[in-house]
Amino acid sequence: MKVRELRLVVTAEDYEQALEFYRDTLGLPERAAFSSPGGRVTILEAGRATLEITDPPHAGYIDEVEVGRRVAGHIRVAFEVDDSAEVTARLAGAGATVIAEPTRTPWNSLNSRLEGPAGLQLTLFEELG
Repeated sequence: MKVRELRLVVTAEDYEQALEFYRDTLGLPERAAFSSPGGRVTILEAGRATLEITDPPHAGYIDEVEVGRRVAGHIRVAFEVDDSAEVTARLAGAGATVIAEPTRTPWNSLNSRLEGPAGLQLTLFEELG
């Protein structure tokens, strides 16, 4: 058996706000959209997907590096971007709460932390080479 795709499914109370934020502001391209009686779903492309499994001590370490304290729940979504400072500012302008501005990490990336629509905690990371 081979897994072909990882799909993170998020239920957003404010569907339109979440769609505008993730599709239009963050720039995730729309792959497909469907509706059901009284409901809607939009599938957005997010590049290559990985599933990162961490134990609580390491999750705490990541939070300490990126934010300075433990803040994430058991799920955090990370997006690799070309310019973490620019994207952080753009998402903040679209209503995201900045938890931590871009910070250089020990693993040589520039990471910021935000709270986005639908209650998702986001890491934006820029690989520095």
